[in-house]
This record gives sequence, structure tokens and C-alpha cells, in this order.
Amino acid sequence: MVIIATDSAADFELEELQKMNVTYLPMSVIFGEEQFLENISISKTEFFERLKSDEHFPKTSQPSPALFEELFTKAKENGDEVVYLPLSSGLSGDYQTAMSIASTVDYEGLYIIDTLTCTGGQRLLVEEAVRLRDQGVDGKTIAQKMEELKQRTVIYTAMDTLEYLYKNGRLSNTAYYIAQLGHIKPIMHCAANSEGKAEIVSKHIGLNKAIKYIVDRFDDEVADPNFPIYVMYTYDKVNAYKLADKLREKGFDIKEEQIIPVGATVGAHIGPYACAVAYIKQ
Repeated sequence: MVIIATDSAADFELEELQKMNVTYLPMSVIFGEEQFLENISISKTEFFERLKSDEHFPKTSQPSPALFEELFTKAKENGDEVVYLPLSSGLSGDYQTAMSIASTVDYEGLYIIDTLTCTGGQRLLVEEAVRLRDQGVDGKTIAQKMEELKQRTVIYTAMDTLEYLYKNGRLSNTAYYIAQLGHIKPIMHCAANSEGKAEIVSKHIGLNKAIKYIVDRFDDEVADPNFPIYVMYTYDKVNAYKLADKLREKGFDIKEEQIIPVGATVGAHIGPYACAVAYIKQ
């Protein structure tokens, strides 16, 4: 049997994972002294409500090493293969921890893929891995396909505010206050060509111009029609609907189920009211 596994940064809902038979390793979310398991003991909406009101800025941490050890050891005992698709190594230590645990288990049937992406990008890879598994493809071949596909996975995010990057210590006081005064909406990009790191690639006055920039990227990085385009949002769908409408005007068929919420792992950095796209380019 081939086990497809991912972490909570892929932003699936639990019922989706159960339907696809995907193993789920949750990240932890910490507010002060309180710790939650993402999407298990705190929902996406609850996280953002608390993010906006709690005096403690949240921290997120990778899945417990014990979860990896249990998953990998059981697979070895049962002769199963595991294809694990974690959050990008450019954003978390999840991949490195999984590799470390896999080396101690010492089993050839473990395939740990550094996805170099997150949220909707991870979702695209997981869904394709599931499709291949359900066709009877073996773990090694699925892993090889994921290594190729991740090179074509891109995410562009229009952030409504830089407040949370500032609170995270990733932005200076000066840059933050200039952006606030100028109503600057930054565009963050995450892809293999940036080693899976989130980088600000453009800045715009007003969200409408930021959304136009994202939509215009499809002219240079043409979407592969064999895969869906995901529009993502943090906390509120209003800006995601604006982005989805602009993509529809460009000729893309964006269905309601392709508009998905982003959770705590990524949301802690980009804050509420952000919107984004994730897709596989040709």
C-alpha cells in the first residue's frame, strides 16, 4: 500500500483528507501558554478571530517528531510505502525533521518530498499524488512525479497588511510605517525558483492593483489546464472573490470549491484579508 501524507499547512479540511485517505500531521499553534493542534483543536476561523484580538502573537511549530516516527515505523512493519509532502523547507523545519526521523527508521519505502510550496500549492501536489496512488502507481514513481511537478508550482499572495510580518520580526519599523501610510499592498511569491521561500516581489497602492498584478502573471507563467487553479483567502472571502472574478474575466473557470481558506501556519505571517492563487504552470 502507498500512504500519502501531508501536514496541516496544506490547508485541507479533515473531511477532505478522510475522503482522499490522506494521513495528516498537524502543526501546533501557540498563543501565550495555550497550545492547539491546527484544524483539530482550533479551526481556521477561530485562529484568525484570536489573531486579531489576542494580546499574544501566535507561534507555530512543526508536527511532533513522535508522529513521524509512528508513521514511518508502522509503514516499515507493514511493508507500505510513504510519500510525505510537507511544507516547504524554506518556510519550516518540517522537511528536515521528517528526513532525520526517516534516516533512523532506515527503510527504503519512505519518500520525503521538499515541496518548496505551501497551502494551495501543497494541495495541488497532494491531490495529484492521491490520483496516481488510486491508479495503482507505486510510491517511488509518485515521488519522482512530485519532484518534477513541484518545479512548476507557483503561489502569488496579495497581502492586505504588513502588520503580521512586522510583528514576526520580518520587517523593520521604517518599512512597516511607510507601507501603512502609503496603503501599500505587497505581493508575496513562493516557488521552486526562490527555493521555496516567501519573497515580496512587488508592491502596489491599493488591493485592486495588487490583484491585477497577480492576474497578469498568468500571461508570463501560463497555467497548465490539466490542474485546477486555487484561489485562497485568510479569514474573509471578499478579496478572494475579487481575485476569482478577475480570473474569470480572463477566461478561467474558477468554481466555488476552488476558493479555499488558509489556516494558521501561513496565516500567522500574512494576516487576515489576504488573497492568493496557487497553480501549476505549463
